[in-house]
Amino acid sequence: MSRRSSKVCLLGLLACVTGAAAQAEFSIELQDYCPPGFELTELNRCELQTLYQNYDSLRYAGVGGPRTGLPAARDGFSPQQIDLGRYLFFDPLLSGDDSMSCASCHHPDLGFTDGRARSVGADGREVRRAAPTLWNVAFLNRFFWDARAESLEEQMLGPLYDPQEMGSNPNELIAEIAANETYRRLFGEAFGGSEGPPSLDMVYTAITAFQTSLISLNSRYDRYAHGYHDALTEPEKEGMNVFRSFVARCAECHTPPLFTNQQIAVIGVPEPEGQAFDEGAEAVTGNAGLRGGFRVPSLRNVAQTAPYMHSGTFATLREAAEFYTLGRGHALPEEEKQRMIVHWHIWEPNLADAELDRLVDFLATLTDESFKPRVPEAVPSGLLPIGTLPEALAQRVGHSQ
Repeated sequence: MSRRSSKVCLLGLLACVTGAAAQAEFSIELQDYCPPGFELTELNRCELQTLYQNYDSLRYAGVGGPRTGLPAARDGFSPQQIDLGRYLFFDPLLSGDDSMSCASCHHPDLGFTDGRARSVGADGREVRRAAPTLWNVAFLNRFFWDARAESLEEQMLGPLYDPQEMGSNPNELIAEIAANETYRRLFGEAFGGSEGPPSLDMVYTAITAFQTSLISLNSRYDRYAHGYHDALTEPEKEGMNVFRSFVARCAECHTPPLFTNQQIAVIGVPEPEGQAFDEGAEAVTGNAGLRGGFRVPSLRNVAQTAPYMHSGTFATLREAAEFYTLGRGHALPEEEKQRMIVHWHIWEPNLADAELDRLVDFLATLTDESFKPRVPEAVPSGLLPIGTLPEALAQRVGHSQ
């Protein structure tokens, strides 16, 4: 056991003993088959299969008709790489003090978020922004709220090594993994029987492989889009018509079927009380026109990912929907109204209460967790998988960790 694991065990002996017992009880072997929704090729690669591949319509054209094609997905990883990534994702060994895993902020039972307005790092302090969902990240080309990363591998370097998040460092992380006999065996299997210790690039590839397997494309909306029109109720269809209308303009940015156009939008969301103004993409690009701008999130499984916006400003979908109908820049501080360029599509549609209610009804039809991955019963480190949920959230999802 590593020195940092020993330190955590002194603070939580029962958790470490339980984790070690689980390690001994369950033999950890990698799956040789693909996750649901993927087809195994002769080259031992998992390729995504979806009905949306049958549609040749222009991607992101107009407001996105039901049978609009998806952008290209990142796939082609082996079943073993995907499954190894699953173990890494839920293993607290990846944090600096073994207290949290990737799943601590991206919990599968909370829409791969953490149910918080702003995430909490290994030191117990809130970070600046909320944890975005990981559903369908295989289709994305930019990551983080401010879109500063262009790949999943680049993105994961932030939380892994940020002292305010998981607080690890590259040398310590790879040393811990290389010292673990089970991980050495699993990396050898996942990367072609390679000899020698695992590399950091292998770690990043495996976690990326797992994240790209998190596909959500079988909601009731999808069944409607593929031709089964009874999949939605009449109120939900009314909500879809509001969503796609040239009055509400929701689909201008949240374009079906991915329900994001992957662009940065300046919509004038206020910060929660007491929170300093977040300049967003301006700090990354240097473009003053993107002050307060953030990457448009996908609305897939949005009913599972409250609270909403980059810093959890709105507690409910109804509040978030209402924000868009109250006028351009209405919630901004006076000093920011003079500096920010709120995007043209954020105007004043004056939606009625009933229309907002129908919007919320429609957004609930985007829920699909049928491909939610199985949480490992044990991870190679011997620590408890996932990490501890706050008590209130544990009650919400039926856990008692």
